[in-house]
Amino acid sequence: MTTENKLLRLLVILLLILSACSKNPDINNATMLDGDQIFDPSLYNPAQYLISVAITNPDAVQKNTPVLIAVHGYSASTFEWDEFRTFSNAKGNMLVSQVLLGGHGRTYEEFKNSSWEEWQEPIMTEYNALRAKGYNNINFAGSSTACPLVMDLIKKGKIGDNGMKHIFLVDPIIIPSDKLLTLIGLVGPMLGYMETTMTTAEEGHWYHFRPQETLKQLLDLIEKSRKDLQNGYHLPAGTRLKVYKSIKDPTADAVSAVLIYKGLKNSDGSNIDIEMIDSDLHVVTRLNGRDHITQHDRDIQTHVFDDMYKLLIQ
Repeated sequence: MTTENKLLRLLVILLLILSACSKNPDINNATMLDGDQIFDPSLYNPAQYLISVAITNPDAVQKNTPVLIAVHGYSASTFEWDEFRTFSNAKGNMLVSQVLLGGHGRTYEEFKNSSWEEWQEPIMTEYNALRAKGYNNINFAGSSTACPLVMDLIKKGKIGDNGMKHIFLVDPIIIPSDKLLTLIGLVGPMLGYMETTMTTAEEGHWYHFRPQETLKQLLDLIEKSRKDLQNGYHLPAGTRLKVYKSIKDPTADAVSAVLIYKGLKNSDGSNIDIEMIDSDLHVVTRLNGRDHITQHDRDIQTHVFDDMYKLLIQ
């Protein structure tokens, strides 16, 4: 296909999108996370999600127990890490804090008006709260957009001495698979928002409508991450990082893992650990709510969970 044909095809797609979208989404308050009736459950009962709230006075054993700060991706909610919490509860010997990104899990308008820096704030809030309580085995697991958010914290030196021991990045997005995202600055104001499809089980856990303002924030974040990686930087001493990347990811291009491998090194300059996963799912660790899950998908999830657990408790 010639360059001209590709551009023409792209223009046709954009015109179809523009003709199908209104700037004012039709929100069903009773079923959609976008409305004013459904909120992320961590907002109602933070003690069930955040270790810093659940355990007010940790004892010596708890302070030395691995705590994993698990963070979801763009337009998602704490639901994205429910399966790992179930897994870890069955295994024991570790604690999980499921952090809700800023601006997420609330109304469409609150989501629309949030910045990526605001998405990032609850990560540091929980991290600092755990350190203040004396936890000394703090770890992080992020999916999709949570990955560049924590990578930015590393680059800025906010996770430094006595920082996180292990960082797990699941399907990090540095280069999007959908190249239309790179045009959001041009067509976003005309679109107003993008509508997504989801299963009945996913309703209420993800935003049905994605405001163009938040898509622009997402693009700004991943562009910053890409530039940081091009310049190169290192993990703090004592922190190890592993990436699990789906090869046929429809959301985050597999080259994202390559850029991280080239641009982010251990403190001693050695390479970080990258594991490419034979999967066509985005965020291979979340299966609940999806249609057409195979045994292969379940085997992959079990493998990643087991691998993370082994590294955490070694």
